[in-house]
Amino acid sequence: MKSPKAQNQNQDTSTNGSSIPPGDLDGRPYSHDERALVYARAKGEVDAHPFGTELDVYAGEYEWLAHSIMPNPDVDPQMRVQVGSSQCSRPYAASRLNISAMSFGALGANAIEALNLGAKLGDFYHDTGEGGISPYHRRHGGDLVWELGSGYFGCRQADGTFDPERFRDRAQDDQVKMTEIKLSQGAKPGHGGVLPGVKVTREIAETRGVPEGQDCLSPAVHSAFSTPRELVEFAARMRELSGGKPVGIKLCVGLPHELFAVVKAMLTTGIVLDFIVIDGAEGGTGAAPTELSDRMGMPLREGLIIARNALVGAGLKGQVRLAASGKVTSGAGIAMHAALGADWCNAGRAFMFSLGCIQSMRCHADTCPTGIATQSPARQRGLVVPEKAQRVARFHKATVGALRELTVAAGLHSVDDFKPWHLRHRINVAEMRQMDELYPFVREGELLDGAQNPTLRRWWDEADPESFRRRLVD
Repeated sequence: MKSPKAQNQNQDTSTNGSSIPPGDLDGRPYSHDERALVYARAKGEVDAHPFGTELDVYAGEYEWLAHSIMPNPDVDPQMRVQVGSSQCSRPYAASRLNISAMSFGALGANAIEALNLGAKLGDFYHDTGEGGISPYHRRHGGDLVWELGSGYFGCRQADGTFDPERFRDRAQDDQVKMTEIKLSQGAKPGHGGVLPGVKVTREIAETRGVPEGQDCLSPAVHSAFSTPRELVEFAARMRELSGGKPVGIKLCVGLPHELFAVVKAMLTTGIVLDFIVIDGAEGGTGAAPTELSDRMGMPLREGLIIARNALVGAGLKGQVRLAASGKVTSGAGIAMHAALGADWCNAGRAFMFSLGCIQSMRCHADTCPTGIATQSPARQRGLVVPEKAQRVARFHKATVGALRELTVAAGLHSVDDFKPWHLRHRINVAEMRQMDELYPFVREGELLDGAQNPTLRRWWDEADPESFRRRLVD
């Protein structure tokens, strides 16, 4: 007789109560098929699928991209996007897919090294996460986006406030291409954290600029600004200190009027951010309170559309680039987000899969069996940096190649040409809708003239460039 554990392993874990063996499309957060695609591309194996799709194309929630009867083989071969407003003197040409924020500490040294070497080989960027720039980020010279959270790790005063001189010295390094101010994270929005002193090793202390062996605080809010105006002024100061490199913000959308207030602050001050990264509530993390992961924060799609409408409606989309982060594993995922307004995408867990992550769900316990999300030297020993870096680069190349094929099939010249009506969503067996039939998409400058959609108009009216609080309107 099988043990309960063995029986559970052979049963579907869905809520329908059936005993159907789990299939390739089952599994959370990522299904077997999603992980298998990343593994195949990382290993350089054939990623073709035989016998047709296993998806139920008549089931509600099925989605697809519209193709053209006249494909366009002359797609822009660069597959990159220029990031940097007119106020930025050193713009950066970003890949359409990059490594999302994962800190040294959450990931081990070998994982950080392999990711950065992979980014170097594939010519794309590696976001440092808010834990600072470690020696392992620097060893191979791959492009970096330096993420600064509320702890200002790597450029902080003794009291935890922002240190402009330390920031200037590191941000002007040639390896650092852009700076990202982290306002919130999809997996745990509005939540600070404490790294216990026993985990603050010498290396982590040196990387973060904190005392070794003492609790390391990451507050829930920033001390450098408290209003939308102060935020964009802080970003302008950082851009100047970095020598003119792009500076942007990353956030999970919560109250839409707050994001609209940042856009209003740009219009009021004349200071524009160079980019905004929208992190979805489905995004990953090493550890977070369950309630925050499950019930706080806006999913990526809605957050991305709101940000797109805010920028387009204010006439800023041409200056301020928009990126998407949250469960991106394929070229199709990038194309779908592009249809909703994203200029590029970032991925975290997909790149972890390319390193060999098996979704053991032990990231928070320091017992990762693949040596990725652990500080244990013994567990990291099996993660061979040169070998895994090649896998990271291969996954990126194949995924961007798939994005190019989709752009060809859609008859477009560039990924930028994907529009909301290219993305179709099935409502039920007899109905489908284009995205612009399901969500409002404003015209250029429409918010300034009074948006037709009453909800968007209300959010705009409630936004105050001098405060993140909602402005009362009649």
